[in-house]
Amino acid sequence: MEQVSEIRFRIAAPPRTVFAHLRDPRSYVGLSPLVVEARDVRRDDDGTVHYVAVERFRFFGVLRYDNAIRVTIRTREDDGSFWVGGDVDSPGNVQLVYGYTIEPDGDGSVVADRIEVTAPIGLRGFSIRRASEVQAARARILAERLEVPAR
Repeated sequence: MEQVSEIRFRIAAPPRTVFAHLRDPRSYVGLSPLVVEARDVRRDDDGTVHYVAVERFRFFGVLRYDNAIRVTIRTREDDGSFWVGGDVDSPGNVQLVYGYTIEPDGDGSVVADRIEVTAPIGLRGFSIRRASEVQAARARILAERLEVPAR
């Protein structure tokens, strides 16, 4: 059974800037607060990107677990609007389908960040809760990285 979470937020950066950032695997280090490394990046002829992201979990403040996940990034451009999305395959049979729709909004962009999490019953609640927390943080971090300060 899949669980869905979607948020929309405005960012004071042009759509193409947001698109360029979200299509680069290296951008996810720190953008998703759990991701500490992006490695083994491979690009297909059609522009699809495959890589391994390392998520770092801490339990009880001392136990560390590095979770290597396989990520695919696909992109589309359509007349000033952009889409970045793909799939995440994580150990424990946890899968995530994600997508960012990026549309112009005045001098900035509106981003719709949608995730669908499928996980076994024992991991389902933890997985969607963690994914939703990361999703909320990602909106803030993306703004901090890309917004141009007022002059």
